[in-house]
Amino acid sequence: MNEKKTKMPVIFIGHGSPMNAIADNGFTHALKSLPEKFQTPKAILMISAHWVSGGTLLQGSLHPKTIHDFGGFPRELHEILYPVLGDPKLASEIAKEKIGAVTEDWGLDHGTWSVLRHMYPKANIPVVQMSLDRAFSFRDHYDLGKKLHYLREQGVLILSSGNIVHNLREIQWQESAPAFDWAIEFDDKVKHALESQDHEMLINILQEFPKLTKLAHPSYEHYIPLLYTLGASEKQDRLTTIYEGIQNATISMRSFLLG
Repeated sequence: MNEKKTKMPVIFIGHGSPMNAIADNGFTHALKSLPEKFQTPKAILMISAHWVSGGTLLQGSLHPKTIHDFGGFPRELHEILYPVLGDPKLASEIAKEKIGAVTEDWGLDHGTWSVLRHMYPKANIPVVQMSLDRAFSFRDHYDLGKKLHYLREQGVLILSSGNIVHNLREIQWQESAPAFDWAIEFDDKVKHALESQDHEMLINILQEFPKLTKLAHPSYEHYIPLLYTLGASEKQDRLTTIYEGIQNATISMRSFLLG
């Protein structure tokens, strides 16, 4: 009898400050226990807010470098390595679906390794990182997420890393600083849209709530990974909240699984 294949979920992680890479808090505890909720993937396609490019690119190195794309943080963070293997074959296969072009010029930025080092500390699951095309509209990103759906049937975990609210202009550097009302409001609107599967609202949120959206996101790269998670999902997928809360007054750590 053939073993029944189990479809992988799709996941959105609110990664927040690079300090979460070494933090011991409720968020990192949730990440550590997350792999218990689904089968071990054969590979991970990682979509991070921190790689924006001309065109969609796929990191195709066998040994992707750990990128420390931040400044002003402790030396300990800059010394972290995540020595995971890449998956050049998977990157090439995705590219053949007209989803992107393969490059070896990037690596794994902190939107990727700060999450994965908690989920898979042994760095034993191959990772391909995909960039965000700066010329795309929100709907373009969502539609590309739809084209990635087939990977779920092949044992590939599609994991997006950004933040539902991300405003560094108003950030308070104390992690437990009370959240601003506008940050709570935007996070709640996204939460309710997720619960009601209102993808159209989430695609058109800038038009629906222009002032609030621009407060929550002075630039949009941290919101966009959410659209890939939604695009790769299915109507029957069940929403599971992994973590919710706001750090530093302006950074939503809302994280969820669909599957």
